[in-house]
Amino acid sequence: MEKRNGIFEGEDPFSIAQRWLSEAERGELNDPNAMALSTVDENGMPNARIVLLKSIEKNSFVFYTNYGSVKAQEAFSAGKVAFVIHWKSLRRQIRCRGVVEREEGTIADEYFLSRSPQSRVGAVASKQSQELESRQILMDRVSSIQSEYGNDVVRPVFWGGIRIRPVEIEFWADGDARLHDRFRWVFQENDASWSIKRLYP
Repeated sequence: MEKRNGIFEGEDPFSIAQRWLSEAERGELNDPNAMALSTVDENGMPNARIVLLKSIEKNSFVFYTNYGSVKAQEAFSAGKVAFVIHWKSLRRQIRCRGVVEREEGTIADEYFLSRSPQSRVGAVASKQSQELESRQILMDRVSSIQSEYGNDVVRPVFWGGIRIRPVEIEFWADGDARLHDRFRWVFQENDASWSIKRLYP
């Protein structure tokens, strides 16, 4: 296996991902942590949407959502998801496939409280993905929750994190003449290690 240098250097994929994200935060105009999350329904029909990655940990990626949402229901039903993060400013992307679990403890509580009061109220007011007859109904729910709790809204039980533990991660960088650089990391369960292969563009 050839030596990986430059932007691909490192033996920990989460450190590489964090390094790339940190670079993007300095140059990407909007939402450098935006990722396209893919799930499938009970019939295998795929769904995709943009969510915001909130943390890269030593063995997982974490985002937060309403557990009643379609994305959460499909993620937990299948037990697995995929995502891609594309940084136009860096001309790089990360692709990931992994298994999911809930993050609904202290970490989720702390993240929820770090959000603005308006965002917390909105999270409680929204019955995410359910049909809504009019925007006024939503705004009435927001007003009602604000009146009842003010700025003291805490994380509801139906809202929390989804932790993605990768089984496969691909790091991709744009190359001249579309001769891109791609490295696929595959997690080996037997010894908790990663195998790394370069891929054709």
